[in-house]
Amino acid sequence: MTCVSPEKWQQVLDNLRCGNHKLQYFLQSALLETDSFYNDNQQFYGDKHSIETPAVKFLLPQIFDSEYAVSPFMQTVDLTNHFLIAMPAMADPFFSKTLTYICEHSEQGALGLVVNRPIDLTLKDLFDQLGISSDDQSLGGLPVMFGGPVQLDRGFVLHQPVGDWQSTMIVDHGVGLTTSLDILRAIASGDSPAQLLVALGYSGWAPGQIEHELSQNAWLTVPASPRIIFELPSEERLTAAMHSLGVDFSSLSDEVGHS
Repeated sequence: MTCVSPEKWQQVLDNLRCGNHKLQYFLQSALLETDSFYNDNQQFYGDKHSIETPAVKFLLPQIFDSEYAVSPFMQTVDLTNHFLIAMPAMADPFFSKTLTYICEHSEQGALGLVVNRPIDLTLKDLFDQLGISSDDQSLGGLPVMFGGPVQLDRGFVLHQPVGDWQSTMIVDHGVGLTTSLDILRAIASGDSPAQLLVALGYSGWAPGQIEHELSQNAWLTVPASPRIIFELPSEERLTAAMHSLGVDFSSLSDEVGHS
């Protein structure tokens, strides 16, 4: 048994305000109808209003072990191969008005690339900085994206098809994320994947962080489209992703949640 202090219980109540109805239902059932789950009774301790129940004992490590920890009942969606659309209220300057492609999402956290924020650097400039000679001038003017605030000195190539490179994460639908230099050398020599996006830096989330941000209405989510990533100019990608949801960015309020 675990005795839950009033302070811990207040944190549980704060988690309920996230709007996760599955978690709400579970906690209400566990605390108000415990017999149906564990054949065990609630125990209240006078004015302290502490609660001792196997349900809360199970949930406490999940909810309170880290800053962004969440119950396994909140981890109900895999956002791999999805877009994150920053809501208008997004205060973080790194992500304001961004469209982020999630390459990996698991209980260990999430990794993605911002795909609509070009920086003042072209692919040719990047080749020059890396000392890679380029025989193919057709892609030299391709803008390099700001992929996110983590490891800004590291390059990431999102591409289709996946191909065979030294260090590639296969995302979905034939999309790969490669971090090894061999792909850049191949691009420079004219042996480029059919479709590609090059970024510096990536966006990362700790375990439970992205779920917490979703519960705070920081993002909209929508299944990703390679067409939006690879075929549209960067300035059109956010709008196109929004239209795939049937909404306009200007029509969003700060209260809208994720889809």
